[in-house]
Amino acid sequence: MARAAVIGLLLMACPRAADADWIFAPFIGSTFAGSTALPDLEQGASSAQLIFGGTVGLWTRGIFGIETDFSYAPRFFETNDTDGAISGDVVVRSYALTWGGNIVVATPVSVTRESLRPYLVAGLGWMRASIEDVQGDVLEEFLGGRARNSVALNFGGGAIGFITPRTGVRFEVRHFRSLEHDEAFLTEESQSLLSFWRATVGVVIRR
Repeated sequence: MARAAVIGLLLMACPRAADADWIFAPFIGSTFAGSTALPDLEQGASSAQLIFGGTVGLWTRGIFGIETDFSYAPRFFETNDTDGAISGDVVVRSYALTWGGNIVVATPVSVTRESLRPYLVAGLGWMRASIEDVQGDVLEEFLGGRARNSVALNFGGGAIGFITPRTGVRFEVRHFRSLEHDEAFLTEESQSLLSFWRATVGVVIRR
């Protein structure tokens, strides 16, 4: 219902379909400055991790747009550097996954004239964090299973620049934060279940 209401408002604000473009943007990048209340035995969440995914959006040539964004970070809770970790190679499989719907506020095309177009983006969605340890049951005691799901907030900004009328590049930095809080595994202080920043670059296809 909430998403339908957002789409309705955007359509009322920009009723002409000719004034909007479909944007398809696969991307790749890195996470950084992560933190978690989960038992991060290898301290992987705070390390830079590979992340990839894509967005599909409907951007008007004015200010507003909408999009859905998906990202996947394999081995999110793992690291090859075990200095300071509780124990090396204790996590055999892990990942972090996000998916959500967002509102985009961009510089109008009438201002950018098809050059670099800065934008801000924010929305809500779903976050899933999964950790499987070598024993197979140690982390399950803390997670209540090998994965935790949570509603997550994301916000950030970036820029799109078109090289041809249909293709371009997109640079972006975005923050993800679980709205669920829990006691941290070591400090027992209340904090977000998982939060991290994502820096990405990708190809843009406009239709």
